[in-house]
Amino acid sequence: MSEQDQSAAATADRPQVAVQRVYLKDLSFESPQAPEIFGSDWKPEVKMDLGTRHRELDADHHEVVLQVTVTVRQEDQVVFLVEVQQAGVFLLTGLEPEQLRRVLGTFCPELLFPYIREVVDSVVVRGSFPPLMLAPVNFEALFMQSMQEQGGAAQPTN
Repeated sequence: MSEQDQSAAATADRPQVAVQRVYLKDLSFESPQAPEIFGSDWKPEVKMDLGTRHRELDADHHEVVLQVTVTVRQEDQVVFLVEVQQAGVFLLTGLEPEQLRRVLGTFCPELLFPYIREVVDSVVVRGSFPPLMLAPVNFEALFMQSMQEQGGAAQPTN
């Protein structure tokens, strides 16, 4: 076996995680109280719901979708509602099942989150509202919480 073949064989055995594509899958913006709401004092209450899902495209490729719904209320009125699904296709090879779950539940959503933050901020500003920058999210903590709720044996990595 040549040195080049040995190197290729060694590389094939190592885990690989690579982003193939990042894309906007779905976007919705609603401002049911516009334009009347623009004349009121701006004291919003912001609620964010976050979720992820993934599916295997083939043996080595997975689609991960990060979904966020931001609802902004003022008193009892919905000022605006933003729903975004930011997705990516990831090459994931050589991972043990627990490693694969962790990558799909933490690394991939962490990589997608800055894109979703930018989309939310941009669409809110285009709706004629003040900028809205979503706070950072600890996907590792969310993953650990989800594993505990499901009775999984996920352990923190050092």
